[in-house]
Amino acid sequence: MAETPLKSAPGEQPQATQAISDTVREMLATLRTGGAQAAQDYARRLDGWEGEIVVSPERIEQAIAETPQSLKDSIGWAHDNISRFAAAQRATAKDMQVELRPGLVAGQKQIPVRSAGCYVPGGRYSHIASALMTIATAREAGVPDITACTPPNAAADGIPSPMLYAMQLAGASRILTLGGVQGVAALAFGLFGGRPADILVGPGNAYVAEAKRQLFGHVGIDMFAGPTDILVLADATADPETVANDLVGQAEHGPTSPAWLATTDRALADTVLSRVPQLIATLPPANREAATAAWRDFGEVVLCADAEEMAAYADRKAPEHLHVQAADLPWWRDRLRAYGSLFLGASTTVAFGDKAAGPNHVLPTSGAARYTGGLSVHKFLKTVTWQEVGDDALPDLATATAAISRAEGMEAHARTADIRLDRAATPAKQAVGETG
Repeated sequence: MAETPLKSAPGEQPQATQAISDTVREMLATLRTGGAQAAQDYARRLDGWEGEIVVSPERIEQAIAETPQSLKDSIGWAHDNISRFAAAQRATAKDMQVELRPGLVAGQKQIPVRSAGCYVPGGRYSHIASALMTIATAREAGVPDITACTPPNAAADGIPSPMLYAMQLAGASRILTLGGVQGVAALAFGLFGGRPADILVGPGNAYVAEAKRQLFGHVGIDMFAGPTDILVLADATADPETVANDLVGQAEHGPTSPAWLATTDRALADTVLSRVPQLIATLPPANREAATAAWRDFGEVVLCADAEEMAAYADRKAPEHLHVQAADLPWWRDRLRAYGSLFLGASTTVAFGDKAAGPNHVLPTSGAARYTGGLSVHKFLKTVTWQEVGDDALPDLATATAAISRAEGMEAHARTADIRLDRAATPAKQAVGETG
């Protein structure tokens, strides 16, 4: 049977996406020609920031001193997990070579990009974990030059000290007090003494996402990121209180953050539907406002007949975060096919992955998990290939190449094969003449 909706999501009211696109295009054009001065002007006008853009070593030392040791310990613990996971990923990306036929050798090399631009969101929350996830992963991939930027925080008179501590710990080569389109442009164009980025990574608001989209091609990007989302799959073994808290935990990200539940248990669904608004009501004002809108406009609860129907629903949704709170976890791990990151069991929570567990939290949203995974060391690596042709392989390779080229109508291609075939044959002819 088809899933039975118990709460549908009306979704977002139509937005002026064209207006965002036009604004970003105009800003990027100004920043491309106006450079650092234009970026400073935008920072002053949009964020009220009059201070230095490039964070000084003295300010970083001050931030290290100001960050409480207990918080340093937690950031360091998370950084160690994230770095170790990224290093293990890096070990899976290997150089190799293979002799395809006698004399025909081909291979691949893993080459890190030379520079990365890491955007660390600031806005509603100070995303310390995002600094670790982007910068440390680039560092483990072997990127030699990493510029990071984050918006100024009025309450902190710039970048909050714990954020600066995390950025320097993760290995940023330079840090810019700059957000929004101007921050993305500074990374892409190499403003304020930085090297132009080969790739831009990190989440941000709609303007940041659009800036990355418009710059794609000129630079690489990790992905097109939209609002964060979560899907919980729960059966009768799940605890409804835990499920409700996990949904609220992601809804607080922002007013457009979807939170979905698919379950085979009607009693659990009814309890969750009752508890989510109650839990949201206990949040601090800003969090409560965001979560209320997210649950009202994007919250969805469906009742499924069995585990397979839940799995099929999950594959269609292709959520960023997929949390299974159900029996037989190995079955779910093997069955599910479309998600950014998978969280197995009630002892796991998306917040662990968001902050400290190790796997990267920069993940595909808006259904993009159908075709891509999240940020990893592989995003910072170029898998390039090489080939070398010996005498044994040349005749057959040249013959096949010439034949295919002429069938395609590409005569000049064919002649590049012919000339090598002729040259290879010449010494043999000469040898026959000499011995005759």
